[in-house]
Amino acid sequence: MWLFVAFLAVPLIEIALFIQVGGLIGLWPTLAIVVLTAIIGTWLVRTQGAMAIGQLRSSFEKLDDPTEPLAHGAMILIAGALLLTPGFFTDAVGFSLLAPPIRKSLFQFLRKRIKVQRFEMGPNGPKDMRRDPRPRAKGDVIEGHYEEVDPPKKPNHDGSGWTRH
Repeated sequence: MWLFVAFLAVPLIEIALFIQVGGLIGLWPTLAIVVLTAIIGTWLVRTQGAMAIGQLRSSFEKLDDPTEPLAHGAMILIAGALLLTPGFFTDAVGFSLLAPPIRKSLFQFLRKRIKVQRFEMGPNGPKDMRRDPRPRAKGDVIEGHYEEVDPPKKPNHDGSGWTRH
């Protein structure tokens, strides 16, 4: 039901805002603002998305809980979709999702309402995975020769007459 209300309310809000803003400043400035917010939003999503991916990689390398970087990445992705959607309301929500304090507070809000029943990394949980169980041999090199063999190409149809097989 909430999804239906959102799909109905958001376009109505956008149309009303377009009429109000267009009546105040005119058609071309209104369209210029919409295009400009899409360009700025795309740039911001790209830079913040790269930072979120870096944080996610860092949490994987340290074997920390990746929940928060994943949530931030998802919110940045949603912000990008909202910023590419023409409209003032969706742009306002998209730009607000790009603000790290708002994302952090939204993450805390959602974290209180979502209960994780189980979280494991590796065979015995996160603590046993902090050290690499495999011994690493330094300086050992295994030499070998190889040759790439491509399988023979076989046509998957009789041909159209335009090509030779």
